[in-house]
Amino acid sequence: MLPKFLFADNSQVLPDNVFVVHTEQPRFIVECDIEGFWTNQEIYWLDDKPESDELISDLLDQAGNFMELELENQERLYDEEEDEEDED
Repeated sequence: MLPKFLFADNSQVLPDNVFVVHTEQPRFIVECDIEGFWTNQEIYWLDDKPESDELISDLLDQAGNFMELELENQERLYDEEEDEEDED
């Protein structure tokens, strides 16, 4: 089973952008600026776009929260790795 959200990038084609992939119905991909989820945002619907603006807003809020947490976790893991290397 896939996680509800996945974080992706493509540094060869769009080095300043990242992608948040929603794997559950309705599936979509949000392309955005690495510096902020709401900057230069483009939404690609893989399933039919929901008619409810409230649902869309909720899904995008969840995706934005996921991206923020993912970037924080990646930074924390990177810092931990550096600390371990410094100890060796």
